[in-house]
Amino acid sequence: MGRLSRFLLAVAFTVAGGCKALEAPENSATPVTAQSATITLTRLDCGSALIKDFDAFFSDRPGLYPKGPRQITDSCYLIRHGDQQMIWDTGFAAGLKGQSKDLGPLVIHLDTTLAEQLAQVGLKPADIDIVGISHMHSDHTGQAAEFPAATLLIGKQDFEKSAGKDDPFGPWRGAGKSVTLLTTDQDVFGDGSVVALHLPGHTPDHLALLVNLKSGPVLLTGDLYHSAMAREKRGVPPFNTSREETLASMDRFEALAKKIGAKVIIQHEPADIAKLPAFPKAAK
Repeated sequence: MGRLSRFLLAVAFTVAGGCKALEAPENSATPVTAQSATITLTRLDCGSALIKDFDAFFSDRPGLYPKGPRQITDSCYLIRHGDQQMIWDTGFAAGLKGQSKDLGPLVIHLDTTLAEQLAQVGLKPADIDIVGISHMHSDHTGQAAEFPAATLLIGKQDFEKSAGKDDPFGPWRGAGKSVTLLTTDQDVFGDGSVVALHLPGHTPDHLALLVNLKSGPVLLTGDLYHSAMAREKRGVPPFNTSREETLASMDRFEALAKKIGAKVIIQHEPADIAKLPAFPKAAK
């Protein structure tokens, strides 16, 4: 049994009704205790993209998907953990608001910013304690710098490889900055309620997120998958860091989803994000 498999046994606890003590995940410096804080999950609009040829763009094996255009979402999430606030992914840059930008194989669009949506639920960027980033691609990092007071949670190599021109993580460079760099799973709040899962392959240290709500566990995929078809067909984009690691991460992810009966949310899949309440309502 691998590290993640053993960890799954530790986090497969009662998520509706009473809670019980948990074992610490292997190699974790933070002991896992019984969950007590109220957890909610709110989906945020971080943009959309029209992929002009979905098969050509998202498959390293042509013919896996139907040819032609397909619209995808760019979703982000607000996790409230008691009086602590976490943002998961930050979408396209705020400067794109109200615009459509043709990038060749795709056209991207943004209607509203994270700051504007947070204001509607009574929060300011300064209220955010943690910004979690699934991976280093610009459709997930565009508004990260809007939260410079937050702790940044990101895969180690993704952070390192983002340095340089157009660095989205400038506020967290240098000595004394609040950054948590991951090369393994991380119990975010120390109580098993929110767990960053290290699932490399799309990028070197790509992450997904497990959120244990009272109503049941939710798995946010990052870009492990870009569509429901990709999950069904185990499709791998041509721009992934490693096909082998991607497929292994898919196996680990699916084992977890099955074991704990999680609701899977593919962040770029319109049908999946619709499984969660429409903003500003939250899943609980």
